[in-house]
Amino acid sequence: MAPGFTGRRLTACNLCEAICGLELTLTDGRVTSVRGNPDDPFSRGYICPKGVAFADVYDDPDRLRRPIVRRGDDWVEVDWDEALDLVARRLAETLNEHGRDAVGVYLGNPNVHALASATHGVPFVKALRTRNRFSATTVDQAPAQLVAWQLFGHQLLIPIPDLDRTSYLLVLGANPMASNGSLMTAPDFPTRARAIKDRGGSIVVLDPRRTETAAIATEHHFVRPGSDVAVLLAMLHTLLAEGLARPPAYVDGVDELRRLVADFPPERAAEVSGVPAEVIVRLVRELCAADGAAAYGRVGVSTTGFGSLCHWAITCLNLLSGHFDRPGGVMFPEPAVDVRRFAGAGHYDRYRSRVRGLPEYGGELPAACMREEIETPGDGRIRAYVTIAGNPVLSTPDGRRLGEALDSLDFMVAIDLYLNETTRHADVILPPTTALERDHYDLVFHSLAIRNTARFSPAVFAKPEGARHDWEIFRDLTARLEARLMRPDPLRPRLVRRARLALSPTAQLGLLLRAGRRVSLRRLRKHPEGVDLGPLRPTMPERLLTENRRVDLVPPLVVGDLDRLRSWLDDRPDDALVLIGRRHRQDNNSWFHNTTRLTRGQPRHQLLMHPDDLASRGIEDGALVTVSSRVGCVQVEVAATDDVMPGVVSLPHGYGHRVDGTRLRNASKLPGVSINDLTDPELLDLSGNAALSGVAVTVEASTPR
Repeated sequence: MAPGFTGRRLTACNLCEAICGLELTLTDGRVTSVRGNPDDPFSRGYICPKGVAFADVYDDPDRLRRPIVRRGDDWVEVDWDEALDLVARRLAETLNEHGRDAVGVYLGNPNVHALASATHGVPFVKALRTRNRFSATTVDQAPAQLVAWQLFGHQLLIPIPDLDRTSYLLVLGANPMASNGSLMTAPDFPTRARAIKDRGGSIVVLDPRRTETAAIATEHHFVRPGSDVAVLLAMLHTLLAEGLARPPAYVDGVDELRRLVADFPPERAAEVSGVPAEVIVRLVRELCAADGAAAYGRVGVSTTGFGSLCHWAITCLNLLSGHFDRPGGVMFPEPAVDVRRFAGAGHYDRYRSRVRGLPEYGGELPAACMREEIETPGDGRIRAYVTIAGNPVLSTPDGRRLGEALDSLDFMVAIDLYLNETTRHADVILPPTTALERDHYDLVFHSLAIRNTARFSPAVFAKPEGARHDWEIFRDLTARLEARLMRPDPLRPRLVRRARLALSPTAQLGLLLRAGRRVSLRRLRKHPEGVDLGPLRPTMPERLLTENRRVDLVPPLVVGDLDRLRSWLDDRPDDALVLIGRRHRQDNNSWFHNTTRLTRGQPRHQLLMHPDDLASRGIEDGALVTVSSRVGCVQVEVAATDDVMPGVVSLPHGYGHRVDGTRLRNASKLPGVSINDLTDPELLDLSGNAALSGVAVTVEASTPR
């Protein structure tokens, strides 16, 4: 785009999974307005508060534009060659002296939203050759991926609710009114939800908080955090006991499933969950009788100690209720680029973490064990660290202690736009260009979308002089690193990697689209608003990737966790106060808390607590309280509300910014504390996912520190 351009440009918001199309108005080369693109065939003009603020990062004075290096207590700008040489030298020295696992790497959520992370970030991480890989996957979604791999043969073969044709949506632990869907790309969920009800359908929500989704639902029931699994198993018990099962012909294991859930009747689930037995039975009957129905669970069930069992039970409900792979039920998208062709199918327990012996999943160890792998002496200890677009000090369990561990590293590099709670511990920060300065295509989210579409968004602004794209950083770091390694990979994989890294993300996208044969890059360039490829359609069992092209309802890895569940149900404390998180439409994890546009209005950082729980502790609404867990404590204002069930308290995720020192970046305009100073790294799901929801806490009145 020419400098000083005035006019209209189309692009896409890559801040969340909704991937909404945007229309930008530019005046003299600056974005002066952002609105939803009404011509986008998928988002249809919808825009949320985050989308309105999408362009703020481009002009953000807090954003880093040049590499910075720590010199004593100061940060100093350096040129790219100096920074890249320093990083490659220090990483290579660590690998050469201490072995392949002496370097750790953490991939944050934004990597899934960036084309270059797939085309160039993955080869860079592979060049490190470390088994100490961590990511946001084991913070909120590993259970869903593990279950998809076990049942359908690939971790990204995840069934998606056909929202636009369903008449019954059962929602557990999800808040798509705030998120616009997660592992269910559904832009403008509010309008789609209204359409479900307008055509006589129902939306039923089970959640310990009266969320924004619960508020618009036809029905909401409180469920005690962590007990969702008992409710889901009771639903399966009812479905099978009443003869309601209608499994597809390619499904095996119905009789064994009936045996496994025999001791989870609705009455037992009601006792532990608070959901009445008669409600559980009625919901199952309604789900099976509906003309198109889907069960959908997300973060609230993923982040419990039994997230994998929850997602397994949800998938079994969908498989047996008669709506699987049918319009209005759950179906599988057919994206123009099928990432399943080049992403790993999934694997489990090929190796284990050094300290706790935790199994890997999909080539990653649980994020909850990062701190101990840094702090514990011995062979294989993490001595150098790479973070890529992540803020694990705020987003992973016991974050404060993780921050302390990062200070003990020999070396740390962060590829990030900001100096934040995590990158402040780095020795070098390498900032890439922003989303408006690079081409974009959503590889992953088209594979999780409720409709088949494709959209390519060319860069709105040219790359500034002296800046580097993320793919250029990955390319140049990989080349410098491999030149310094004493024991690099064999020649053939290095040559393949080198050839791949030489091609830009857009060039690789063109090849991938050509291989998919559904739409070309040339056509997408002609239609920046996007191309509609049609509604979801039945594709099973042809797309199954299991060895025998059948679905086994009772995979031993997953159902083997039922014994642990039974022990937990027998020993659980009945009177413990438990903590859950929450999400707001204006927030995107820990991002944008330095943006005036998204931080004005009523405070939203408080601890939410039921009035009865406050009264029993003699605490006033609005008082300062101390919230304590096994691992830490925080002080925060409390707000009384009956939007949370008794025995439950709620803090938002992504708050608690605490950057200090020179050249502050991403300094928050929001008060609040980090919920992950309370979450416990010892609490994990089978998949290695952190159990962030349902953590036992105490709350008491306090005085300011």
